[in-house]
Amino acid sequence: MKKFMDKDFLLETPTAVRLYEEHAAKLPIIDYHCHLVPAEIAENKKFTNITELWLYADHYKWRAMRSCGVDEKYITGDASDFEKFSEYCRIMPLLIGNPVYHWSHLELRRYFDCELTINSANCEAIWNITKEKIAKDNWGARDYIVNSNVKLVCTTDDPADDLHYHKQIKESGFEVQVLPAFRPDKGLNIERKGISAYIASLGKSTGVEIVDYESLCKAYTVSLDRFEALGCKTADHGMDNYIPFAKPDQYHANEIFKKALASDGADISEDELALWKTQMMRFFGLEYVKRGWILQLHYGVLRNPNKTMFAKLGPDSGYDTIHAKNCIADMASLLNYMQENDALPKTIIYPINPADNAAVGTLCGSFCRGDGSNTPTVVQGSGWWFNDNIDGMEAQMKSFANLASLGNFLGMLTDSRSFMSYPRHEYFRRILCNIIGEWVERGLYPDYDAAAEIVERISLYNAVNYFGFEI
Repeated sequence: MKKFMDKDFLLETPTAVRLYEEHAAKLPIIDYHCHLVPAEIAENKKFTNITELWLYADHYKWRAMRSCGVDEKYITGDASDFEKFSEYCRIMPLLIGNPVYHWSHLELRRYFDCELTINSANCEAIWNITKEKIAKDNWGARDYIVNSNVKLVCTTDDPADDLHYHKQIKESGFEVQVLPAFRPDKGLNIERKGISAYIASLGKSTGVEIVDYESLCKAYTVSLDRFEALGCKTADHGMDNYIPFAKPDQYHANEIFKKALASDGADISEDELALWKTQMMRFFGLEYVKRGWILQLHYGVLRNPNKTMFAKLGPDSGYDTIHAKNCIADMASLLNYMQENDALPKTIIYPINPADNAAVGTLCGSFCRGDGSNTPTVVQGSGWWFNDNIDGMEAQMKSFANLASLGNFLGMLTDSRSFMSYPRHEYFRRILCNIIGEWVERGLYPDYDAAAEIVERISLYNAVNYFGFEI
């Protein structure tokens, strides 16, 4: 029996061990999609204990605790930090097979040099070890980033944000690049209550009075210029339920937008929303192509199905789930429409439903231009959210290899709000090396040196080249 999470954790062959130790483990991290808060980086936020680092804003851990029947008092409620941590330790042994189990132990080891197993018996010892080290090191948000060997981070930022924290970070001379990523979801979701207030805030932020489609585009252009001035290289669209398509025209898009403003989203039909979103994807696509930005499309999430808990806790509290509607045909129509209108930038597609892996993998191949760039035009992203576990990542990478060019895969991202989430890159790289190492050992790939180059490309260099980052 192997020792729990030893130095060869997840590495099952000598070739996998060598690929990881000599290549993947040494490379720095590029985190091109995350939800870190720029204000906390700018101010180098300090933390007082392990609960604040682990449990204050991690919906993965909240969901795991609820699956064990933990009282909400110890999750998002008014229990003390030690009481919350104690409950987390108590349920940890029940999370066998859950990535949260491995992530938590990796974080404990990498940041606190603590190899204790997380359980009730070790709870107090872990609490004291981590609290003492937090006080001794006096690390802030920036320190966790630097000491994780991170070279570049892309946060997720609203078009109405004035990006003053990004300016503050840049002017401070922080050694890690922290770039904004453009996230226009709120302005696309015109069927939701609050759209009128949001558009007003966008107008105020950009200095444009927004009354129709034309003035909206003008405001977005001001915002896009602001993002570009601070080094933005990517736009991230969270399409939620599914990606719709309806062939648009500017006249009807304008009428739908004005209707949404007048009713605060109450009177927008599904067909009108599809037309509106397609029209806006054309506008944004043209802008991204012009600026050389990468478009990231996340889709397939059913948001807030538990309305009782949504009313109590709001969004992003651990209650979202997989939306299983198949939208591959509509996605194909959208990509084709954007291509026909010269509005298809380099694009990464992340399905949250693992059943979509093969369909997305083949769809990406249908829109890769033979343009001599040595990079794919449209490419599938890493196993996302409910898929960033051992089985999910293995399935995504093997599907990718079967249907496309795994050597051009863009690798891992954290998609996280936690400054201690970077061991997820280690987790991913170990799984990657194990897959490729097994193929080499089985005689399915002939050249170790070429396999090592692929590991390094996927771990770092593909993303650097695809996005045009300078590190």
